[in-house]
Amino acid sequence: MEKRLIFVTSPPACGKTKLSKKLATELKHIVYLDKDTLIPLSKQIFAVAGEEYNRSSEFFEKEIRNYEYEVILDLAFEALRYADLVMVNAPFTREIRDDDYIRGLRAKLAEAGAKLTVIWVVTDPEVCHQRMIDRNSDRDTWKLEHWEEYLATVNFTIPENLRDPEDEGSLILYHNSTDEMAEADFRKLMEYFKDYD
Repeated sequence: MEKRLIFVTSPPACGKTKLSKKLATELKHIVYLDKDTLIPLSKQIFAVAGEEYNRSSEFFEKEIRNYEYEVILDLAFEALRYADLVMVNAPFTREIRDDDYIRGLRAKLAEAGAKLTVIWVVTDPEVCHQRMIDRNSDRDTWKLEHWEEYLATVNFTIPENLRDPEDEGSLILYHNSTDEMAEADFRKLMEYFKDYD
């Protein structure tokens, strides 16, 4: 059975974490990694640098963002040595639309005997807005205070560039604007990963 690195990805507040935790609970022998686990370290960098905690800031973009992704991927590759399924819950907003990045990642995975599966969480932007309000997290303060400005920077379109015609698991859509849609697509996900159980 081939190993799989699974990205559960989408813009913020689409439902990545809820889906990831549900999958991690239902599937056996899976390593679950959440990039948000690194937030306490990032907060400390803001504090030490004397910068306001703002994950939409230029400081975050320049000094923190890419390092978070680098670390979470290093952890994922280490886990792939010992597990067939490794799941990373993170937006990967730029990375998934960067064909060179994806080619490089797939090549590195091939060396490790693994393939990439991206689960894209399809959610209506207004549903995301309400979920962001409901979760009441300090990471969303700037986004909620500048919603229209923030929304203009977010790409909700399905990243079709990820589809590999030779790998049906390269891009899987999970519709999550309603509970009914989410439940139907979760059953499909479980069917896809049944051989790993």
